[in-house]
Amino acid sequence: MHSTRYAIHPEDFKTRTSSRIREDFLIENLFTRDDINTVYSHSDRLIIGGVQPFSKSLSLDALPELKADFFLQRRELGIINVGAAADIIVEGMQYTLQPKEALYIGRGMKDIIFNPAANGTALFYFNSAPAHVAYPTRKVSLQQAETVELGSLENSNHRTIRKLIVNSVLETCQLQMGLTELKKGSVWNTMPPHTHNRRMEAYFYFEIPDNQMVCHFMGQPDETRHLWIKNNEAVISPPWSIHCGAGTSSYSFIWGMAGENLDYSDMDGVLPTNLK
Repeated sequence: MHSTRYAIHPEDFKTRTSSRIREDFLIENLFTRDDINTVYSHSDRLIIGGVQPFSKSLSLDALPELKADFFLQRRELGIINVGAAADIIVEGMQYTLQPKEALYIGRGMKDIIFNPAANGTALFYFNSAPAHVAYPTRKVSLQQAETVELGSLENSNHRTIRKLIVNSVLETCQLQMGLTELKKGSVWNTMPPHTHNRRMEAYFYFEIPDNQMVCHFMGQPDETRHLWIKNNEAVISPPWSIHCGAGTSSYSFIWGMAGENLDYSDMDGVLPTNLK
């Protein structure tokens, strides 16, 4: 006999207030000048982080929860640049990331340094998951990403999806990351919505214009809730939860996944007419 035990049970989720949902799932204040901010989620042990080197370089050190000698002793790391062009130094090797380019760093890499940007503000968003194998460190440009266009302007969801750190581009243990850009005039992402009980997901919303917001929807299909999200904020999505959103303007977001299945198309679709 098999049963599933959840980090946060969907039945408990149904009873939560807006403030409690925000406390448990919304990640605010990811970027602070000259600091690295991280959140350790018990959903597949994903770590969500933001790095803003401004006047000095910043080193990624082990967190107390990891009980490790260094951050990637038993982990892998995916980084996407959401600021100005800047360098990351991995074991003495320099990688220059242009805006929206990605860097995958495999298990066992000890010295990881984020440098300030020469022009503008450096902002690095990252996800990290437990790893059982050491795969090579590799930069992924936008040209190297697997890119597809989905949706239509008529349905307000015309968007470009760039699969940056996925199994069809490079090898990872369980981490997957990519970038979705909404076309001007489109506001809906991830429609039709879906769940994937084999892995959790984290969404990071950025390029939201001043005084605009994104409404992120989550929960089981027959019992949904919402979160109002500002620029440069993230939300944790458990495996049982749908994840989709609509903005008051166009925007971009980064999706990151961790779990037991690397098949990008592994999902259980939900008809919009079945949402409640």
